[in-house]
Amino acid sequence: MKFSICFEAQMVDTSRESEQRTFYGAVDQALYAEEMGFDGVWAVEHHALTQYAHMSAPETFLAFIAGQTKRIRIGHGVICLPPAMNHPVKVAERVATLDILSRGRVNFGVGKGGTQQEAGTFGYDLAELQPMIDESMYLIPKIMVEEEIEHDGKYIKIPRRPIHPKPYQQPHPPMYMACTRDESLVTAASRGLGGMVLGFNTPEDTARQNRLYRDAFASRDPAKQVGYFPNEWLCVGCPTIISDDREKARRIGLRGQRFFAQAIHHWYGGGGKPEIHVEEASATEHENAFRQAEAMTVAYLNEAKIPVTPAATDMYNVDHAYGTPQDAIAYLERLEEAGADEVLMLMQMGTVPHEAIMETIRHMGETVIPYFREKEAKARAA
Repeated sequence: MKFSICFEAQMVDTSRESEQRTFYGAVDQALYAEEMGFDGVWAVEHHALTQYAHMSAPETFLAFIAGQTKRIRIGHGVICLPPAMNHPVKVAERVATLDILSRGRVNFGVGKGGTQQEAGTFGYDLAELQPMIDESMYLIPKIMVEEEIEHDGKYIKIPRRPIHPKPYQQPHPPMYMACTRDESLVTAASRGLGGMVLGFNTPEDTARQNRLYRDAFASRDPAKQVGYFPNEWLCVGCPTIISDDREKARRIGLRGQRFFAQAIHHWYGGGGKPEIHVEEASATEHENAFRQAEAMTVAYLNEAKIPVTPAATDMYNVDHAYGTPQDAIAYLERLEEAGADEVLMLMQMGTVPHEAIMETIRHMGETVIPYFREKEAKARAA
């Protein structure tokens, strides 16, 4: 199992100074993650989602990280594919350039973005995006590989042109797809793409989705393949805060998760802005707040007043890698047994201090990752 750190550039204070601190902190965290043995660093793409995600130009952030690292994989994911956001020619050019400059360390995922707030910023109706996303995702690897490209589609038209540069990896970097629902996970598998399940799922949810993904991948039609090779790989979100003090880690992690949940509900479900005056609450108080919020959501669902998907409700799960290094190991072993190939460790949740993230990365490098690497080495030797 691989270990990656994932960035949203989430923050409570949205002043310019705070934005700058958040990005500088993310750089420090990514560089330290390479030093501590992490396998990858991923950055999302979102637009116009105040507090929830200020990572609107992940290609710039990742290029900056790639230039200061040597080994860690550079995860560009997911790239939003509505053509006015990211034209497929520009996606192919940017990813190939990043792949060259990182000497073949790029992974990239594709998707459409999650909110009308984002789609509307570029003049789109979110409900009408999927066909153009599909057209673009099939086209991008062709642009990366073919000497010249010509395309006359419903949404994208490209006269015959040579597109440069070509990627470092042959024939192109591994491709992934964002999966917020079971249906999209099956679609990713049926197209031979890695699945990226970002959320707050339980290990039991992961095991169920792993079965869906593997079954769909095994029975896929090769004619539906996106790109020039299949990439069977399941990435799952894993909120993580580690400390020698279990209560401290759970308090910081659950507070961050509470902010994350409220921020996503604000933009995805029309809820109020995140609470910012509960910093002294205990882990137990945060857990109780989650239970109350979940009960309210279920009530609304029963009354059919607001649409809430499983991806939105799973954030009320409080069973994550929050605690001591041994707590984290125990939780990660459950994800490993559930079938995860890679964990996308979410630490930068709004209220989480930079120092807590750096401490978490240190514990991962000193204790958690070595534990799994030693276990894998013993398994190979046996």
